Amino acid sequence: MLDPMPLIALTGGIAAGKSTIARRLSEKGAVIVDADALVREVQGPGSPVLAAIADAFGADVIRPDGSLDRAALGSRVFGVDGAVGRLNAIVHPAVGALSRARFAEALAADADAVVVYDVPLLAEARAGSDPWDLVVVAHAPAAVRAERLERERGMTAVEAAARIGAQAGDDERLALADVVIDTAGSLEHTIAQTDDLWERLTRAS
Repeated sequence: MLDPMPLIALTGGIAAGKSTIARRLSEKGAVIVDADALVREVQGPGSPVLAAIADAFGADVIRPDGSLDRAALGSRVFGVDGAVGRLNAIVHPAVGALSRARFAEALAADADAVVVYDVPLLAEARAGSDPWDLVVVAHAPAAVRAERLERERGMTAVEAAARIGAQAGDDERLALADVVIDTAGSLEHTIAQTDDLWERLTRAS
């Protein structure tokens, strides 16, 4: 039996079903801090992060309205040796600082809250001082995720492989896991495992 956990990292590779798990936990009452939303926030027009991205990858990754052209940036990053690492080195520290502020806000508002950090790149951004009480990994094999990217997002096989290859491998993510939710099967199976996790988290010890 798990004791109630205030701070949980939820991670998984692209198209692994992580967002489905996060939505279900939110419905159950968890406070979700979305790393992708924080990335968009720190990369906002006029931000130091956006300026650093332009310096590293070219001024034309910024649209005329001052916002980031994500497609243009993606074409400079995915499948290019070392590019993902350079981008992560710019973005991750800012996102880390903002996420810690959001965790503190949530726990200040409710000391008994279950706070879930929905973070796709946990393995890539991991630091020695990680504050997680529990790491949950949404897991589907790379071949399953590639098929989803092609079917659901219209990517080519080459594009899907590049996106998956730019992230940590399955073994690296699974090595971090305290709990693994198998997302390779049906939606109902994923939801059932998520509901079981929630019960374990909130059950009185």
